[in-house]
Amino acid sequence: MNELSETRGLRADAPLPDADRLAAPRARLTAALRQETHRGRAVSPRRRMILVGAATAGALAVTAGIVATLPEDSPRAPAGKRPQVLSAGASADALELAAATVEKHDGTEPGPKQWVYEKSTVFVQGKPQTSQEWTRWDGTGQATLPGIPPAGDISEFDPDELQVWYGPNQEEKWKREGYDDRSQRQFYRFLATLPSAPDRMMKRIREEHAIGSINGETRAQRDWREIDVLYRSVLIPPNVQAGLFRALAKIPGARVTTGVKDPLGRAAIGVSVNYAEKTPSGWQGKQEIFFDPESYAYLGQTRNDGEMVSARAAWGIVNKPGAHP
Repeated sequence: MNELSETRGLRADAPLPDADRLAAPRARLTAALRQETHRGRAVSPRRRMILVGAATAGALAVTAGIVATLPEDSPRAPAGKRPQVLSAGASADALELAAATVEKHDGTEPGPKQWVYEKSTVFVQGKPQTSQEWTRWDGTGQATLPGIPPAGDISEFDPDELQVWYGPNQEEKWKREGYDDRSQRQFYRFLATLPSAPDRMMKRIREEHAIGSINGETRAQRDWREIDVLYRSVLIPPNVQAGLFRALAKIPGARVTTGVKDPLGRAAIGVSVNYAEKTPSGWQGKQEIFFDPESYAYLGQTRNDGEMVSARAAWGIVNKPGAHP
């Protein structure tokens, strides 16, 4: 049994999405896929796994204090199953189904002295580099592994030793002095105030100028960049998760692809846009965000046809730096 299965077992009492709430998007998606099949397109038989849904790994990590680790050696797709790009209509229905699933999850935030844990992998010239990071919820502590070498003499530096930093609470100072810096707690609480309607939500996000405006960039390009950055947050309130899926459905050219693998080789669905020409932000080619096909948890992304590749291997809530939930 892998750790994700164990997590589901320990939280067997966690409420699943309301059946009536999922019925409409499920029916639309099923009808759209049936129509595509009649047009001669092959449709993934694993669609049922997506329709079933489950409480997200991220939500379980918050409520139960358990890390959600998706195995790198996930079973490969059955013979004959290949990536399938859904039509615009089927993509919108798939994203609505994801939204209707995740918005039912528990949005309880961690305690101020708890730590957010994330294990991530980036690929530099095709070679994976994995790191672990712990961030205290109130912003007063951070830990990394491997550690970061200090300036000057590094003869006694051990990269395998957990590097921990503690400091004063900066939240009030940042707010008082007008800094954009936010602790994870501040950022989570800001996100929780956003309206669920995707258009209104993205308008509020753009008004915050979190990533800055770029001259000549279209609203759709800006929204994709905003969403791309937001998904790198380990904890996102359920209403915002749902809003992001619905906002993706409104981006012209965004498509869902089933039967794909994420950067770590795990089964996934992908949501992508493709820029034939370089955008004002410098992005060109295929930009893809990967999600677990059952829980819709964020798995990773590729940018500029693989120029930038990253994946989230594990995440959760712990009570001290260095701990693994």
